[in-house]
Amino acid sequence: MRSAEEAAAAAVDARLAARLGELRAGRGWSLDEVSRRSGVSRSTLSRLERGELSPTAAQLGRLCTVYERTMSRLLMDVEAEPPQLVPAGQQPVWRDEASGFVRRSVSPPHSALRAEIIEGVLDAGAGIAYDDAPVPGLEQHIWVLEGTVEITVENTVHTVRRGDCLRFRLRGPSRFHCPGPDRVRYAVMIVLP
Repeated sequence: MRSAEEAAAAAVDARLAARLGELRAGRGWSLDEVSRRSGVSRSTLSRLERGELSPTAAQLGRLCTVYERTMSRLLMDVEAEPPQLVPAGQQPVWRDEASGFVRRSVSPPHSALRAEIIEGVLDAGAGIAYDDAPVPGLEQHIWVLEGTVEITVENTVHTVRRGDCLRFRLRGPSRFHCPGPDRVRYAVMIVLP
């Protein structure tokens, strides 16, 4: 028997799978076309859309770029209308077990607002790479709450330690890496251009 948390996560995964199919169909693209644009294999895309496979952070990042959405906006599409107050226990959490990445939507995005806050946690030694900006010119402010993270933006590596804040406009690929020895926990403010 599944816990309430597991059932809720399965429901989000199912809505995400359906939304990925809707986005592709809305553009009139085949699986082959999305594969060509994203670099995600056709068979993986098919399994993602059928809900047989949960996407990794890297795959979701590539699909967000193809569909010109931030990851938060895509995940918002599968969540109900967010309330003004989001208690900590009700903030949507998404995990990529393969990369050791956990993402919490602290302030879920709203279609009428341009900014949102997320919390990211990367295990020691873990890394996530994004091939491109989901929305060119996206503004990010990253404030490290615990540990250290190396963030690569425009081929420049920034070492951001506890208490430090890095801000930039994202126009290309980026990479987050936790050098350890402990995990890193950070807050990200994302502002649409």
